[in-house]
Amino acid sequence: MSIFITGATGYLGSYVVQRLLEAHNERLTLLVRARSKHEAQQKLWKALQLHMSFARFYEALETRIDIALGDITEPGCGLRAGTLESLKGNVSSVIHIAAALNRRSERVCQDVNLRGTLEVVKLTRALHTAKPLRRFSHVSTTAVAGERSSELVREDESIDFARRDYDPYARTKKFCEHMVDTLLADVPVTVFRPASVIGDTRFGETSQFDMVRAVVMLARMGVIPLRPEARHDIVPANFVGKAIAEIHQKEAPKHRIYHLSAGLGSESSAVMMGKLKLRGRVLPHVFAPSLGKPFGALMDAAASTPRQWGLSNVGSMMQVFWPYVEFDTVFDNSRVVSELGEAPTPFGDYGSRTMDFAVEHDFTYPYRPWPGHVGEARLSPA
Repeated sequence: MSIFITGATGYLGSYVVQRLLEAHNERLTLLVRARSKHEAQQKLWKALQLHMSFARFYEALETRIDIALGDITEPGCGLRAGTLESLKGNVSSVIHIAAALNRRSERVCQDVNLRGTLEVVKLTRALHTAKPLRRFSHVSTTAVAGERSSELVREDESIDFARRDYDPYARTKKFCEHMVDTLLADVPVTVFRPASVIGDTRFGETSQFDMVRAVVMLARMGVIPLRPEARHDIVPANFVGKAIAEIHQKEAPKHRIYHLSAGLGSESSAVMMGKLKLRGRVLPHVFAPSLGKPFGALMDAAASTPRQWGLSNVGSMMQVFWPYVEFDTVFDNSRVVSELGEAPTPFGDYGSRTMDFAVEHDFTYPYRPWPGHVGEARLSPA
């Protein structure tokens, strides 16, 4: 029996796969968008090298990982002829992680998040009909809570369809949850809602840089356009990956929905910035909340400048993430803390290493190439 997983080649998906390989014994069937098995293996290696050596990855490919070529935006998830039949009766559960984290494009979010999730749900129905599934885990986001200000939000209070959303990503993920609720009513479902996921408490390396870039920019500004008491719900990726893997594997989780967040342990701007260092140096700063609106307007203007000026990328990045930085809302995490018996480490306690790695590598992960001595014929069974 195996766990069918979408999104394994993504940042968060790699953490879930790594935890399942490390702490559990089930086989993993990974849906990968690729033209061949070897291309899929290369994509998986690119994602998983953050967590393991090639030797360990190679061992997992041979003993624990099955690859299903496909694409969630295609009918039947793009599975090749005969693949669905081979999966029926051999899949015990599903973890749906794949998503478009595109906060600007309505079209991309509708295509991947809505249409893609519908295809995954239809596939899950076919698998469940063949043999009842133990669980369907859906990875959503705390952003489904919509526009908020200075609140503590609990899991069962998050969804409000009358509330405005910050962006297409949040809006489509909210409807994805509704889709899962409606179409998989007879399947045991667990919904995970990560908050802002940044870095790893065990090491500084990261392959996801958008939010890190925003934090580095704020830390370097000196004058920070935020209230010093405003809280930031940031959670490390290794805590999120562990929570998804461990709760998915439980026979009977205590709850249906879990916020994977810092909750009441979220640090304020003053506490977080007071802890963070860049290359061992404390960055002096003062808080000027009155500059919040002018700063937002400035970033909007920068996003519209000609690309050759070098300002549009920074402006676009902050234009997208600024609402989540300044909204001073945290998401109650008492459920996941009780389930795991541990709370996530505050960002200020580990974020300096993440920032140093990002700056040192110019916000680019130094991927290791596929070893030349390992050929396609050896790793790609017919």
